[in-house]
Amino acid sequence: MRNYAYTEKPVKPLILLSMKTDCPLPDGALDMVAHRFAILAEPMRLRILKALFDGEKNVTGIVASIDGTQSNISRHLQSLTGAGILGRRKDGLEVYYFITDRSIYSLCELVCGSLEKQLAKQAKAFSHA
Repeated sequence: MRNYAYTEKPVKPLILLSMKTDCPLPDGALDMVAHRFAILAEPMRLRILKALFDGEKNVTGIVASIDGTQSNISRHLQSLTGAGILGRRKDGLEVYYFITDRSIYSLCELVCGSLEKQLAKQAKAFSHA
């Protein structure tokens, strides 16, 4: 298991449970799901989340953790905060960002685990060729 600041037993995401039932999600809910995935589909936003896995950071700390400009990172922080994935707190002149949606840890674990299995399968196929 990866070393995240917050770890929990992996849980099945609610959306997957809902999609398997005879009661499909209404289009409005599916639009919300698509929007959440669109927010997370940007590599810079994933880098920001990774930088925050070990705890809150101010913008300067995030910029130092990843390769990007302060203005670009600030725009992505605004998107992640607006989507409810990140929270922010002000301490004097500094603004600190932190992950508020704890399901992000499980989602990242699920996706990374799936990719690891896929890559291991591909590597095994090449080693037997």
